[in-house]
Amino acid sequence: MPGRTTTTGAEATSADDSPPGGPDGAAAGSATPPASATAPGARREQLLAAAARLMADRGYHGVSINDIGAAAGVSGPAVYKHFPSKQAILTELLVGISERLLAEGTVRAQAASPDEALDALVRWHVSFALGSPELIRLQDRDLASMDETAARSVRRLQRRYVEIWVAQLRARDPGIAEDAARAAVHAAFGLLNSTPYSATGGAARLGRARMADLLHRLGMAALHAAS
Repeated sequence: MPGRTTTTGAEATSADDSPPGGPDGAAAGSATPPASATAPGARREQLLAAAARLMADRGYHGVSINDIGAAAGVSGPAVYKHFPSKQAILTELLVGISERLLAEGTVRAQAASPDEALDALVRWHVSFALGSPELIRLQDRDLASMDETAARSVRRLQRRYVEIWVAQLRARDPGIAEDAARAAVHAAFGLLNSTPYSATGGAARLGRARMADLLHRLGMAALHAAS
């Protein structure tokens, strides 16, 4: 996610990254309904959610197509009905959330004033960070595991998202130098993207609403500190 410094570069994918032959169907012993009972779009989302959880926990190279299928209640070969490879799943997860961040950020930046826009941007990012901590962990760990073309797309989309924040911060206070505004935005992202660690364990007892309020206040304070 924005605010994290990550090196990039394609790595060799595991042997199970190419589709084998084999029948479709639910994984043995799974309580999940068979693939035929689930709409294709819903099954695709189940596979993405399962992949995000597993890859966040184990890393891209520690998860196989069979693992992803089993977690979603289907056989490994059934995954290839929806995605041509494990790399395609990683790409959809990280490019997809980068596109969503940019789209939502663009909408929220259209608020009536820079102050309102910054407030809306922080609230949106808090909602994302609390709702999808596994995607934050996945990017931290495995952006370098992406195909280089896809990794460039992620970086390009997230730079555009950062610049939306920078523009609103400088509109609020034109005296802030561009470099200082960008540094403040990245500092705010560092706080907001802490949810894989800050919203777990004992901190989870705060509850989502209190954690969201805390992150919102911290994020706004980081932005305002640039003035």
